[in-house]
Amino acid sequence: MTLRRSAGTAARTRVRWGVQHGVVGLAVRRAARQGDLQASSIVDPSHRDDPYPLYGRVRARGPLVPGRLGHVTATHAVASEVLRSEDFRAGTDAEALPRVLQDLVAWSYDTGALGPIDPPSLLVTEPPDHTRHRRLVSRVFTARAVEGLRDRVQQIADGLLDELEGQADLVTAYCSRLPVTVITEILGVRPEDHEQVLAYGRAGAPSLDVGLSWRQFREVDTAIRGFSTWLGGHLQRLRADPGTDLLSQLVVLEDDGQRLDDTELRAIAGLVLAAGFETTVNLLGSGTVLLLQHPEQRERLHAEPGLWSTAVDEVLRYESPVQLTARFAVRDTEVAGQRVRRGGLVSTMLGGANRDPAAFDEPDRFDVGRPNARDHLSFSAGRHFCLGASLARLEGEVGLRSLLERYPDLALAPGARRTTTRVLRGWEALPVRTGRPAPALR
Repeated sequence: MTLRRSAGTAARTRVRWGVQHGVVGLAVRRAARQGDLQASSIVDPSHRDDPYPLYGRVRARGPLVPGRLGHVTATHAVASEVLRSEDFRAGTDAEALPRVLQDLVAWSYDTGALGPIDPPSLLVTEPPDHTRHRRLVSRVFTARAVEGLRDRVQQIADGLLDELEGQADLVTAYCSRLPVTVITEILGVRPEDHEQVLAYGRAGAPSLDVGLSWRQFREVDTAIRGFSTWLGGHLQRLRADPGTDLLSQLVVLEDDGQRLDDTELRAIAGLVLAAGFETTVNLLGSGTVLLLQHPEQRERLHAEPGLWSTAVDEVLRYESPVQLTARFAVRDTEVAGQRVRRGGLVSTMLGGANRDPAAFDEPDRFDVGRPNARDHLSFSAGRHFCLGASLARLEGEVGLRSLLERYPDLALAPGARRTTTRVLRGWEALPVRTGRPAPALR
């Protein structure tokens, strides 16, 4: 019986890869050879290092560009319209797929391997489920609850900075450890499990990309399964002995007599980890690099500390941690004069929309005092606007300000390396020399 279950799981895993990545990867590579801009952005490694020239080429072709994979936009107004439109949904419209694909998707669905873009994740569910889930989670992730974490975030940052002096990889020693400590406390994770959760988060980050190879998919799938197994035990502990953490509140929270079931809780906790950890790592890493590369902006923040919240939004605009998100049409519709049929894909290049000169003056200039920096789309828009936006902004402000005030002579060292993910943009390694520390702000 065990062998049959294992064989069945392996078969479902292979089919999920084939439907989600194998077929898509073939289509992407074929489209790239035929000059499709969106496909080229996926397969061309140079795009990972500097995607902005390609975004400019997309905008030069028009506000919404048809291609072999669907439509694509790098224009702020059109991206914003699509993300807010009731004519589009975040996940695939299953009924618009050929029947054979519908059957394969349903058969290969595996609750033991739910990633951040698998239902019932908030990223891909729609009303009425999305409305119910978001209402429940929003009661926990209120602005007041997040602001109540400020002192704790500051304590964590100070403790990490106490150990940072000298030469270090900033990603490993600080940028990853600050958000993972915050997120694990939100999830009520025991301190001895922090490293395990950190490893799961790192290994699962490519799950947002498309066209993964079988080897890459297996690595991601293994990480997601490991996290799911760990999370099942963790939820059992919280049910037996709930704490004051936010996940404990979700475990016992009721709304009109309804509670989140086990699968829903796993999906939400997994999303909180993926969206609240890896993206914030990228925010901190990119923010550090930008402020070190623009010393005049760093000096301005020193003279005008009230600009720090704007500076964080400018980092999010200038180097969006999430570069791309997509929507599927739920009905035949029209956007920017282009016909989009039901089931059609529209990819919104958030990194490009955030550099749209029609929305931002001199968009390629990094400006910590930019008046409309907060108009970026890095947290998406509409009903899928990021629930963790307030927390990300808080961690970005506290994390960057504390780092640069503690180490005023901080400098980049050789060996910086970008992440290999396409949807998420950040730094995998960021060697630095801290210089002499200033007294910590307590």
